[in-house]
Amino acid sequence: MAQPIEAPVRAARAPDFIALDVETANNDAGSICQIGFATFADGALVENWSWLINPHTWFSGHNIAIHGIRAADVADAPGWDECYDEIAALLAGRIVVSHTAFDVTATARACARYDLPLLGAQWLDSARVARRAFSQFAKRGWGLASLSEHLKIDFAHHDAGEDARAAGLVVLAAVEASGRSVADWLTDAHRPLREFV
Repeated sequence: MAQPIEAPVRAARAPDFIALDVETANNDAGSICQIGFATFADGALVENWSWLINPHTWFSGHNIAIHGIRAADVADAPGWDECYDEIAALLAGRIVVSHTAFDVTATARACARYDLPLLGAQWLDSARVARRAFSQFAKRGWGLASLSEHLKIDFAHHDAGEDARAAGLVVLAAVEASGRSVADWLTDAHRPLREFV
């Protein structure tokens, strides 16, 4: 379901990219029950939405407490194997932002479960970017909630669409603060922290 779009947030030298976030049913990273997307173009948020996905597995009380999604909510939703072609086409060859490597691992495990190819994307970790762009977050506090509070990003945490939007806005803020482009961060996010602090 599409989320409302806020006033555009602009950043210099920001190529088009898409941000992605997932929520899971249990401690198996591949048990994706929701996936969210936020597309950005010319340094601004363009579109933001999420889909429920039926993980065809059990839901833990711990995960339900985090995101509020229950088995009944996804009973009529498509499985990962049914959504895969559309997701793969959406991400193919694009810069895809996720906050930490969790979402990359989750999509890889969901693909492995159904014997599907890995998603073909250029992954960019917004947590790694933030740790290098904002020195106060180099050693701790780089979670999406604390970064969003610092950057004045209003969002409802643990909704995949909202988290995707926030991760994308973190990258735009880092581009603005650092003068490095999104394309630069594809490389610079992997440079040692000591080169930035």
